[in-house]
Amino acid sequence: MHNVVRRLTAAMTAAATALVLAPGGAALAAERTAPSMERQSSPAGARMSDNPFTDLKPTGLHAEERTMWPAGNPVRYWALVLNEDLVREDYTGGEFFLYAPDTGYYGWFLVTDIPVSSTPDPYQVVIADTMFLRGTPQAEVRYGVPQKPDSARVVATVVNPTFRPVL
Repeated sequence: MHNVVRRLTAAMTAAATALVLAPGGAALAAERTAPSMERQSSPAGARMSDNPFTDLKPTGLHAEERTMWPAGNPVRYWALVLNEDLVREDYTGGEFFLYAPDTGYYGWFLVTDIPVSSTPDPYQVVIADTMFLRGTPQAEVRYGVPQKPDSARVVATVVNPTFRPVL
């Protein structure tokens, strides 16, 4: 019986993690664990064709394959993160947030396994939501007050050259 409960718990944790990584799934995920994270700039065995960001044009960001370990089970995913020179800059008095100026929509960052709308830490600028980036011609990582996006500093951008508005 104990093994059945343990397997069921592992399966439920994996399902909750899949919901978090799915676009819009964060609202559906009721339970989350705090996994450890591992970054891989050029992972062994991974092909660049696995990278869902290859057709996007990032400036100030680069793609990394990452692994998180919820409940001891590895989950690999691709994310855009700030370039090291931008991470090392001094930032005070604001937060990073993901903003699409053409639509006025806000995106989210993946901090460990929890989607957040903003973060004060440049190392936590982790963009895993490809649906948000594909739904706008340009998205920007800004630093400042999220409620005042027009006065915030643009730190990095992602241009979607394949964007076509739905008519």
